[in-house]
Amino acid sequence: MKALQTSYWPADTSQPILSLTAGDALRLAAAEAPDVTALVELVPAGMTSLVGANRTDRRWTYAQLLTEAERCAHWLAQHFRPGERICLWAPNVPEWVFIQYGAAMAGLVLVTANPALRAKELRYVLRQSEAAGLIHTEEFRGTPMGDIARELEAEVRHRFCIADWRNLLEKNASSDTVLPIVRPEDPAQIQYTSGTTGEPKGAMLRHLSLVTNGYYIASKAGLKRGVFVSPMPLFHTSGSGMSALGCVTTRSTYVLPLVFDPELILSAIEREAGTLTLGVPTMLIAMHEQASRSSYDLSSLRTAICGGAPIPGDLLKRVETSLGCDLTPVFGQTELSPIVMQCAPDDSLEDKANSAGRPLWQVEVKIGDPAKGDPVPIGDEGEIMARGYQCMLGYYNMPEANAQAIDAENWVRTGDLGIMDERGYVRVTGRLKDMIIRGGENIYPPEIEQQLFSHPGVADVAVFGIPDPYWGEVVVAAVRASDLQSIPTVSELHAHCRAGLAPHKTPTHWFLCREFPLTGSGKVQKFKLRELWRQGSLVALV
Repeated sequence: MKALQTSYWPADTSQPILSLTAGDALRLAAAEAPDVTALVELVPAGMTSLVGANRTDRRWTYAQLLTEAERCAHWLAQHFRPGERICLWAPNVPEWVFIQYGAAMAGLVLVTANPALRAKELRYVLRQSEAAGLIHTEEFRGTPMGDIARELEAEVRHRFCIADWRNLLEKNASSDTVLPIVRPEDPAQIQYTSGTTGEPKGAMLRHLSLVTNGYYIASKAGLKRGVFVSPMPLFHTSGSGMSALGCVTTRSTYVLPLVFDPELILSAIEREAGTLTLGVPTMLIAMHEQASRSSYDLSSLRTAICGGAPIPGDLLKRVETSLGCDLTPVFGQTELSPIVMQCAPDDSLEDKANSAGRPLWQVEVKIGDPAKGDPVPIGDEGEIMARGYQCMLGYYNMPEANAQAIDAENWVRTGDLGIMDERGYVRVTGRLKDMIIRGGENIYPPEIEQQLFSHPGVADVAVFGIPDPYWGEVVVAAVRASDLQSIPTVSELHAHCRAGLAPHKTPTHWFLCREFPLTGSGKVQKFKLRELWRQGSLVALV
């Protein structure tokens, strides 16, 4: 292709949009690959089933998965009308996948809820989405989900617990129920934003957006009748979209872990001959550390997709070496179903370390002036904006938020800053809201985090700004040490920063963390780190 003259990428139409519902995609997979293993349950040793099953190593072929989904669809259609919203509040259990496809076939909109939510948070989701039903597990990781669901029973018309899944379907499901016609353009899910800013909004996503995006991501990563071991939560687009629909559209096997545990994931890759895995940087760091301590046969693994945050080059090299596969960064957000840019496995190390790749098919991308929206010159920084099939229908019942997120020409404003080169590769430089303004100078945390990641004593780091009476804001670094017996000192890290960064970018305050507050999808919640700082709860590094 010709070199770009401005920071605008026209849609590449060489791959078709899949005009399918999630139910259509499953029916096609079952017709073409009925005997291929579609879904594998993965439960850590010592944990019991959350859904009343006698076994915790269950498997389904595509034919069997379709049978489960259709039974679920008929059951749901007896209780809910097409277009109604039902909230699914559960961790990564196989029944989540059955309900995802069943709801799609019954013409329902699935409202996905993080199983870590407490009563107040779940009540907000139920009321804001106007959910007609709540489907939940009895408990998860100490959260009494059944008790909370019963407390909130008056918020919905129907409540079901999937602890006894078989009885629910056998007593209530009837194949005589007529299923509605569902269109690819219809809303499939309401996914709530991950909460890195503390204000969840429900993004309405269409069937064809989720199905097509899942297919594009899996295809670019080289997945075809492979095995995808994905620990990403199903309540997030990276789970129910990228993972579940990426597998069904490529006739691949979806290995579904109940929880993220690095030893569990690596052992599953070895046992199931996994070819693809996926994680945010915090997950990949944990897998890298586990692989460095123990021996696993990961020879089947070809690619690991990394999303959620930019991955520093030094960390990328460490992960590729320890996992023995290509690491491919991606960029996206819930509102975009979710991935916009993706590196290819055979991209150069330099491109993978310094960009999120080029836009996927069928999407326009520009780096726009944050004030005017016009594309900026090549190499200039601006806001990343996208337009195309994958853009959300809008936030449910939030017209003011929609007006801020989607402009008059249907460009979705991501709130992320980036730079596009003449080939279309985009480097994400930070968040508009995370930008630190110190004495009038704009400072972007990912640049500082990348420098600190190159220090061998740093396992993970989060950089953010705090108020300062003189400078306006100053830079803070919260560090997780690689070895608690040999923690790097402030003077070491200060010198390391100064070796590669301008003086004003070097953190003024340093703190030591054993772990970071994370969203349900594994992103660092910097606003909570700021709250901990205000409370005086962070431990100063010396």
